[in-house]
Amino acid sequence: DYVVVKMIPDNRLPPRHLHSVHTGKTFAVIKWESPYDSPDQDMLYAVAVKDLVRKTDKIYKVKTRNSTVEYTIKKLEPGGKYHVIVQLGNMSKESSMKINTVPLSAPDALKIITENDHILLFWKSLALKESNFNESRGYEIHMFDSLMNITAYLGNTTENFFKVSNLKIGHNYSFTVQASCLYSGQMCGEPATLLYDELGTGEDSSASETNRSTDVAAIVVPVLFLLLVTLGIGFVVLYMRHRRLQNSFTAFANSHYSSRLGSAIFSSGDDLGDEDDEAPMITGFSDDVPMVIA
Repeated sequence: DYVVVKMIPDNRLPPRHLHSVHTGKTFAVIKWESPYDSPDQDMLYAVAVKDLVRKTDKIYKVKTRNSTVEYTIKKLEPGGKYHVIVQLGNMSKESSMKINTVPLSAPDALKIITENDHILLFWKSLALKESNFNESRGYEIHMFDSLMNITAYLGNTTENFFKVSNLKIGHNYSFTVQASCLYSGQMCGEPATLLYDELGTGEDSSASETNRSTDVAAIVVPVLFLLLVTLGIGFVVLYMRHRRLQNSFTAFANSHYSSRLGSAIFSSGDDLGDEDDEAPMITGFSDDVPMVIA
């Protein structure tokens, strides 16, 4: 024997398994399950988003019959903190969770230029890679003195550079630049950090080895290129001299070529002279040969 029991749906139960699927800078994807399996009708959910920084609330309505619900909360702020509450529209028991959105990225290419009595910090604008960043928000700069173990807030600027003065000799400093914080030091951007040693040279701790390798390559590559160019020019000069000597010898040989003999004729140095010297030399006269005088 058996009996079939059908449970009466209880709309006073809270949504189950509320969790975050993905969180970005300006949105968050959340997911939950209905209070009971296989709803036989559309269910209306209320999604309340409380901004813990700005102290504001927003409520969204989601109507679906699915047992598993996925919803995207939009128009959030980078680096924000939110409290999300999901419950049925009849204000039944609720499920809640907290979400922290991804903060803005750190400024790129933070560099130091040393002047006579101060230094200048330079960096690239965040607006080049962050569409949610407005230059009017500005940047804030902090400095950490490792010798004194003190962190100081230097100021805020809407420019891409900042002047730092009154640095003490023999002290090592760390500078950080980030998108300005909103609402009492919250919703800040990720900081870019740069080390400044006592000799007055700035160095990014995360890229120092790369910079050294780049500097060495910047010196070695031009030197090797000049050596290759010099060797190339030397080979060209030697080749041209070889061709010139070969052409001169060929012209000289052609000028002494005898078509009758089929070969070139070269005279020794003793045979060179005027045409009169080519006549046979008279060495003497024989007694039995009469001399005729005309």
